[in-house]
Amino acid sequence: MSEAQHRLVDVNGVRLHLVEQGEGPLVILVHGFPELWYSWRFQMPAIAGAGYRVVAIDQRGYGRSSKFWQPDAYRIHPLVGDLVGLVHALGEGQAILIGHDWGAPVVWTAAWLHPDIFTGVMGMSVPFSGCGLIALPGNPFGERPPHEIHRAISGPDQDFYQVHFSALDGIIVEIEQDLRGWVRDLTWTASGAGIAGAGVDFNAGDPIELIRGSAFCLKPGQRMCERFMTPPEMPAWFTEADLDIYVDALERGGFSGPLSYYRNLENDWHDLAPMQGKPMTVPAMFLGGEYDVGSWWGTEAIARAPEVIPNWLGARIVKGAGHWVQQEYPEETNAAVLDFLRALR
Repeated sequence: MSEAQHRLVDVNGVRLHLVEQGEGPLVILVHGFPELWYSWRFQMPAIAGAGYRVVAIDQRGYGRSSKFWQPDAYRIHPLVGDLVGLVHALGEGQAILIGHDWGAPVVWTAAWLHPDIFTGVMGMSVPFSGCGLIALPGNPFGERPPHEIHRAISGPDQDFYQVHFSALDGIIVEIEQDLRGWVRDLTWTASGAGIAGAGVDFNAGDPIELIRGSAFCLKPGQRMCERFMTPPEMPAWFTEADLDIYVDALERGGFSGPLSYYRNLENDWHDLAPMQGKPMTVPAMFLGGEYDVGSWWGTEAIARAPEVIPNWLGARIVKGAGHWVQQEYPEETNAAVLDFLRALR
């Protein structure tokens, strides 16, 4: 099997950094916040070894890919356009998509809008949510606009973290005060071991009250990191060396681009409104974690996926995993990914 190769590709004037391995049908891997192509380090050899040309990208705003000043550059249509253009730039006509966290809404939407180009889609952590992009309790498919559902979740005296992120203000100040510690502690706080170790039970009460008491809601002037947990020691799947790679890229590229994905949730809802009610026709599968907040928020969207995805291939929940499922439990993730790919043949 060939070694992974790094290169830069011009996609309609956007520089995309990608890492490529293997030969065969094209599979594109799309990371989330605050990550990189490196989030797929455990999946790339397995997918390439199964007979695929696998490409993991840095999304715009991240790593070595293009950075843009205007937040509008991070609306959903430009993000989808990067994937469409990438397929053509790589000399292909079609591709299979796999995305995690923010990468999941991007790949879901790309497959929803372009079923002629994308022949299969797998979302991790965040299930398909139509024009809502990120499924939330009481809003599985974007029935309510983001500003409305965010306030319903946080209550009148707090802000939901997506609102806090979208301001591009206090959150950047907080992160830059200790970027390394912020990334480390966010990663641990959202991990399966972190959540289980804290004794959090997603089934123990009202989901809205649980969210309001978590790190994902903030009172005015509060810092998100005040509700984070620090790992007692770095886990094997996220070592100090792994953290170095993320921190180096984020120190160089900053957070304005990555946080602008959140700033555009309301715009995206309006931009995708003409698609509301239209099915996702591409064969699709979901993978989440037992302790994954994104999967938990999307429980209704997962259960009702067959209503909006005629070619639904099912959902898998990895026991013990948190938000970073493909890093925390790579063997289980790889098995699910290869089953998904086989189902498309």
